[in-house]
Amino acid sequence: MTVSLEQLRRCHVAVDLGAARTRVFVKGAGLVVDEPSVAAVNTRTGALIAVGEFAEKMTGRTPEYIRVARPVSGGTVVDVEMAQRMLRHLLGEKLRRQLRRKPLLRAAATTPHDSDPLAQRATIETLVGLGARRVELVDTLIAAAVGCGLPVEEPTATMILVCGAATTQVAVLSLGSIVTAERIPVGGNAIDHAVIQYLRHQHELMLPSQSVRPLQLALHGTGLTPHGPASTEIHGRDVATGLARSVVVDTAAVRQALHTPLTAVLDGIGKVLRDCPPDLVADLVDRGIMMVGGSALLPGLDEMLRDATGMPVRIAERPDTCAVLGLGAMLDGQIQPLTLNPLAEAE
Repeated sequence: MTVSLEQLRRCHVAVDLGAARTRVFVKGAGLVVDEPSVAAVNTRTGALIAVGEFAEKMTGRTPEYIRVARPVSGGTVVDVEMAQRMLRHLLGEKLRRQLRRKPLLRAAATTPHDSDPLAQRATIETLVGLGARRVELVDTLIAAAVGCGLPVEEPTATMILVCGAATTQVAVLSLGSIVTAERIPVGGNAIDHAVIQYLRHQHELMLPSQSVRPLQLALHGTGLTPHGPASTEIHGRDVATGLARSVVVDTAAVRQALHTPLTAVLDGIGKVLRDCPPDLVADLVDRGIMMVGGSALLPGLDEMLRDATGMPVRIAERPDTCAVLGLGAMLDGQIQPLTLNPLAEAE
C-alpha cells in the first residue's frame, strides 16, 4: 500500500474501480472513462452484451438468459474475469492499442482503506490481465483528498469523508499520511435499501430499483432537513396484487427512514475524532469535514453532519471524480513530496 510519488509518476494509467462507477485516467489524455461498473452477459453463450450506462439501464428489465453483473463491490473486485472484460470494453480498441505501445505499462489503482491482501490481489490481477506489467495501489482516502485540493502534505489536520455506494470511509490526514481512519459498511446502497424497505412495510409498495435515487432527489432543497416538500407521489408495484399503483408519501417519514443508516456514519466520525490527537482535533474546528463520493450529493446530508458534529462541512466541487483525479494529479507530477528537513539541504 505504501507507494512513493516517484513510482506513481512512472505510471501511465490510473483506475478507480468503484462499486457504482469505474473511472480511468490516462496520462496526457485526462479522464477517458466514467461509466457504471455494470456488465450484461448472455448466460447461454457467455457473450458480453453491454457494459456501463446501457447495461445499467437493463437492470431489472432483462429476460432470464441475460444476467446483469456487478464485478466490483465496496471498492473490491469480486469477479476478476468479468471486471477485465468490462474494463476492456469500456476502454475501447483505440485506447487499448495506444496503451499496448508502452514497453512497460504501469498502472495505479485506488483501494479502500484497510483492504485485505486478497482484495488488493484481485485489483492487481484485474489490471495485469489488461496488460499492465506493474500495478501501484494507493489508498482511496489519500487519492480523494488530493483530488479535492486538501493540503494533505502540510502538518495540519484535514478530515475527509468518502461517501461510496457500498461503504463510507472517514479519516484525518496530516503530513501526507492517514493519522486515524474508519471504514463503515454503510453507503448509498444502504440508504436506497432503507427507502425501499420503508415503502414496502408502510405502503405495501415495491419500488423499482432505478427509481430510488429520483425519490431522494425529490427531497431537494433542504433534503434531509424538515423544511423540504411535505409529500411526494411515488409510482411502483403493489405487493399484494402485483398491479401498478401510485401513493403519496410523507417525505418527513422518508427522511426518518434515511436517518437510520446514517447514524452509523455519525458513529464512525465520532470514533475517528476520539482516536485523533487533541492538537489535530483543534485544527478541524476551523477546517471542518470535506465530503467526496457520489453519495455526498444526497440532499441535506452535509447539513445533517454539520448539525451533528458542530463542525463546518463542505462538499467537493466534483465529489464523484475526486479519487481518480487525485490519482491522475500524482501521475502528472502535480504533487510535490514534502521536504522534512529543508535546512539540511540548504547547507
